[in-house]
Amino acid sequence: MKLHARLPVWSIIFPGVAWAIFILNLTGLGTDLGGLMDVLLALGLIAGILAAVFHAEVVAHRVGEPYGTLVLALAVTGIEVALIVSLMIAGGEAASGLARDTVFASVMIILNGMVGICLLSGGRRHGEQSFGLFGVSAALATLAAISVLTLVLPNYTTTILGPVYSRSQLMLIAAVSLVLYATFVLVQTVRHRDYFLPAAAPADEAVHAPPPSKKLAVLSAALLLTCLGAVVLLAKALSPALDIAVASMGAPKALVGIIIAAIVLLPESIAAYQAARANRLQTSLNLALGSALASIGLTIPLMTGWTLSLGIDAKSTVLLVLSLFVASLSLGTGRTTVMQGTVHLVIFAVYLFTAIVP
Repeated sequence: MKLHARLPVWSIIFPGVAWAIFILNLTGLGTDLGGLMDVLLALGLIAGILAAVFHAEVVAHRVGEPYGTLVLALAVTGIEVALIVSLMIAGGEAASGLARDTVFASVMIILNGMVGICLLSGGRRHGEQSFGLFGVSAALATLAAISVLTLVLPNYTTTILGPVYSRSQLMLIAAVSLVLYATFVLVQTVRHRDYFLPAAAPADEAVHAPPPSKKLAVLSAALLLTCLGAVVLLAKALSPALDIAVASMGAPKALVGIIIAAIVLLPESIAAYQAARANRLQTSLNLALGSALASIGLTIPLMTGWTLSLGIDAKSTVLLVLSLFVASLSLGTGRTTVMQGTVHLVIFAVYLFTAIVP
């Protein structure tokens, strides 16, 4: 990220645009616009997310690696939780599976879509890429444990029938998820920080650019909070139109979760893609796997006060287990080529198709 003594103009304007669109909708002044108002709400939502992730990057660049990827992951998770809560408030009991659908979609998008694109693009440009095996292995082991405990085990508990945990079970799984994620963060930032650093410093301007000043970082932190507030409110305003659009397509409601996850993860996916093309695969994987862990490790614990339907169906379970198994193989040697990227993208394509045509 190239920063000077001030922030880009667009990063300051976008939060204002997002809030202006929300106020326009709240006051009813945009009622006469009809469907165009929904388009404006979507554009405002995207503008808020892009600005939020940019300002998170500014703060991340100030604190340095590997803390930077942690800041980005937490910012993305904050946006994701805000979107889920907003849509669940608007949808009531009918939206009890939205958290499950969004978290599962995030894991699949990251493990197969984001990782696949990074490995394929990096392999095409550099032939073979390497990364630190210990850090990636720790992330995959943690992700596998949290994913199965959160999304698969609820289908097999018997205290309450159905894909839900009882109150006590949900509290236990929430605590376990927090313990696993907190331990991973401790390993990443303190105990074994070197596992998550590139073996050799890449010679690109983004890495060696001087960090932003403290004043600039504080300003970005304030704008980040402003963006998060706009995202929450715009998502709630847009939720009826999103539900109607999915229903009109005749697609399953799980598609709503995929759309939310895709919107939230788009900016970070671009950052991971650019890092892979710059031959910084370690940073790319830190971004991807860190986001997946934050998504599933923090979203469910933050929503323990809600009625959640967590268990995924048999088809989704097969795809999740396949994704974790393939990831452990493709990222188990410390070296990757286009072959691994192609395999992940094929699984991602199957996931998307079967989500629309189950």
